[in-house]
Amino acid sequence: MTTDFASLALSPSPEGLAALEQRLAKDLECLGWPARSWMPVRAHGGEPVLDVAIIGAGQAGLAAAAALAQQGIRAVVFDRSPAGNEGPWATTARMETLRSPKELTGPALGLPSLTFRAWFEAQFGAEAWGSMDKIPRLQWMDYLRWYRRVMSVDVRNDTAVTGIQPLPDAAMVRLALRTPAGAQRVLARRVVLATGRDGLGGPAVPAFVNALPRSQWAHSSDEMDYGKLAGLRVGVVGAGSSAMDSAATALEAGARSVELLIRRPDLPRVNKGKGAGVPGLTQGHYDLPDAFKWRVRHYINVANVPPPHGSTLRVSRYPSAFFNFGCPVLAVEPQGAAMRVATPRGDFVFDFLVVSTGFKIDWRSRPEFDTIASHVRTWKDRFVPAPGDEDQELADSPDLGPVFEFRERAAGQCPGLDRIHCFCYPAALSHGTVSGDIPAISDGARRLASGMASLFYREDFEQHFANLEAYSEPELFGDEWVPAPPPAERS
Repeated sequence: MTTDFASLALSPSPEGLAALEQRLAKDLECLGWPARSWMPVRAHGGEPVLDVAIIGAGQAGLAAAAALAQQGIRAVVFDRSPAGNEGPWATTARMETLRSPKELTGPALGLPSLTFRAWFEAQFGAEAWGSMDKIPRLQWMDYLRWYRRVMSVDVRNDTAVTGIQPLPDAAMVRLALRTPAGAQRVLARRVVLATGRDGLGGPAVPAFVNALPRSQWAHSSDEMDYGKLAGLRVGVVGAGSSAMDSAATALEAGARSVELLIRRPDLPRVNKGKGAGVPGLTQGHYDLPDAFKWRVRHYINVANVPPPHGSTLRVSRYPSAFFNFGCPVLAVEPQGAAMRVATPRGDFVFDFLVVSTGFKIDWRSRPEFDTIASHVRTWKDRFVPAPGDEDQELADSPDLGPVFEFRERAAGQCPGLDRIHCFCYPAALSHGTVSGDIPAISDGARRLASGMASLFYREDFEQHFANLEAYSEPELFGDEWVPAPPPAERS
């Protein structure tokens, strides 16, 4: 049995969702969530100072803000996208469903009433949940919009961070912002980068596209109207999940043909990352020896992640889709409005090329990080792998502290850098995959929030101790008992 989710989405049951929201509100009340405020109010030069500024209001940013609220720490979240379009789900993602199993609880932070399943069943019922294979992508976005509302996350949309500057003498960080009202700046004691898969860089773009005008190619992460590919001969470089989704979207938009140019002689069959996803790794990866961390992440990188079964079938059902193995791109030559692509298996003529070549850490592509980029300690500064185990992605990954904080490459050259916390995909080598992907995002958010609570308390210890000394709310008033006379005086 299958369920027509498109028709379900047109006729939800608001009463069911309202009841769930009441249950969630009661759960939060019983847990004392958000916790009472305990952070000292700060100002600097007449400007208010935020406890925490989070950059990015996708699932990582939302989970981080909600976890901080449980610790009584207020966060303000800034996102460059319009409200409701945060993250990739409604913009650049093109899969029909999520790739993760539907049972994973994602950013729910241990609250049953906050899970996608609870949200879904409240509207469409348990039978619809049982018949669903994987979560439809746009429904996940709807769920995150609901999550933001019911958890009262303070998000400032249409706000891009254009600069970030530690102020060590003031023990805070200054953010420069571009907002609808013009350029602004804010101060925060700590900053969290919840900036996603490309959080410290951008698309990995192969050099051969430099031969083409920008109108003839796109990276799979670009926002693009695939309808313009109708009737065209399209090449897709790569065979990962995004490549399959891009190829399928082009075919569904009416592309005349789609040729997948696949460097490998075959597609990987097993997602090794799933085999690593056990609580021991989630909780223990940070404490592993360096060689073990590298070994795990490098093995997964080399094994490569296969595209999902459904995504691959979505492409192969079209007779105009062609899987070309052992077919790396050797050269690209423009030919008028078309192009010729040379490969070991021969030349292809395309009207448009999609490169699905992943992402890379590239500080140069993120000018907002100019003041800190050269000072961030990376794994190539920390660890030398065995010959044959070199891995550029891992070498470029930041060497993070226990609360996801950046460390200085040279001590004293960028004081205050450790007030910036990297809660996005490049944290994977240091902490494991707890800062971006659905399976362990709650674990990562709680690690971040509890670690920040500890840092703040230690930093403000003298004030908290003074508060302890000044605390004067009586527990007893002196009239709860009568002092006994000495035994000899008792009659």
